[in-house]
Amino acid sequence: SRITNLLGHQMLMARRLVERGCGFVTVVDCTWDFHNDGNNPATIEGMNVLGPQADHAIAAFMDDLEERGLTDKVLLLVTGEMGRSPKKQGNGGTGHWSRLTPLLVAGGGLKMGQVIGKTDRNGGEATTQQYLPQHLLATILQTVFDPGEARLDSSIPSDLARLMTTGEPIRELLA
Repeated sequence: SRITNLLGHQMLMARRLVERGCGFVTVVDCTWDFHNDGNNPATIEGMNVLGPQADHAIAAFMDDLEERGLTDKVLLLVTGEMGRSPKKQGNGGTGHWSRLTPLLVAGGGLKMGQVIGKTDRNGGEATTQQYLPQHLLATILQTVFDPGEARLDSSIPSDLARLMTTGEPIRELLA
């Protein structure tokens, strides 16, 4: 079995839901809050546990999609609400860092196999085009929906339709 942890079980359930016609699935993993504050581990210890689990679960999920011909039909996003500070705290933990957030995008018919964006050598500041949440949302909406149809569908809220039709997506992802 390729399922070795809770995240793997959740990803398997997500794939099964997609196969049965579910159009949107959210999978939530445990905390990645590496403050080393008594409730949360330090960065290295946390990554040593969670990193391999996430790697294995995501790889197995993508393999499952490919085996079933679903890779271009499913858009996988792996992200958090913020990044981690490039500076270690005295106790080995890291604080929140809103200037950068890691993001993994796979499938959905998008252009894969690339790294988009660069940071300074400390990983604290963007040194190339900076993408914001609205760029990601426009990319998702323009991938999942047909922008031409959105203009004609009066049931779609106007703000959402405008983002679908005029929002600036992450161009490097568009095939």
